[in-house]
Amino acid sequence: MNSQKQLLIGLTADNFRHSLDLEATNALKQLPGFDILIRSVLGSVGEQFFYLNNIASSILVGENQLPDLHNLLLEACKVLDLEPPQLYIQQNSVPNAYTFAMRGEKPFIVLHTSLIEMLTPEEVQAVIAHELGHLKCEHGVYLTMANVMVLAASLLPTWGAMLTQSLQERILQWVRCAEFSCDRAALLATQNPRTIMSVLMKLAGGSPTIAPQLNLDAFIEQAKAYDRASRNSLGETLRAMQTSQLSHPVPVIRAREIERWSGSAQYQNLIQQHNQDLSQVGKWRDW
Repeated sequence: MNSQKQLLIGLTADNFRHSLDLEATNALKQLPGFDILIRSVLGSVGEQFFYLNNIASSILVGENQLPDLHNLLLEACKVLDLEPPQLYIQQNSVPNAYTFAMRGEKPFIVLHTSLIEMLTPEEVQAVIAHELGHLKCEHGVYLTMANVMVLAASLLPTWGAMLTQSLQERILQWVRCAEFSCDRAALLATQNPRTIMSVLMKLAGGSPTIAPQLNLDAFIEQAKAYDRASRNSLGETLRAMQTSQLSHPVPVIRAREIERWSGSAQYQNLIQQHNQDLSQVGKWRDW
């Protein structure tokens, strides 16, 4: 890992939260009692269910189990000024990672094996840091609702009848906006925008065989071409239609957002104002 990486002492979510995330979160907060309902229905039961499921069928990463991955987690937490959650590795052919944190108890991150297989260690840390961004921004309640909604829709065709179309759209809109904040957390942890964009490129069209052959500069140009093609009114309409039912923004949009933010005064100021050289810290905090 980069010995010149800076710790971001005193970093808060509001220091890096994307404006779209803030706007969408505030919109969901206008739904009276919505977050309390989710906590009540899914809180303790959900935490216990997922904890037992992870312990039973995944690998818990620690000092004595996949220590290299454990160190990636600890370093990312240290840079972001965040206590480490549990990290699990799960056998799955679909590249993915997700986070659960309902009441602030037993938060955890799950990485699928297929994702790890096509990423470099620094890119794996970027994914971990992205998931840590959900914890840092306290996305747990609404993120859990979004995950449950997507899961239930795949299992129960009648799920759509249980939620109004408006609510589904608002939740999906929120989670797409929240992803931008978490990409920023990944950038703050790795402090290398090309690492984040490389992860997005591999998620768009990578595999363990293809990933080493991909050209990041060509992908960045592709992202710029998408940006140019959607600037007119027709392009904006088609872009909205393409993304309205997605749980994540498309990879090229996320790549462009990271490229822009990495060159912004806000990002540079965060690195300068909150920094402490990681190489000067003697040992890990005893959590």
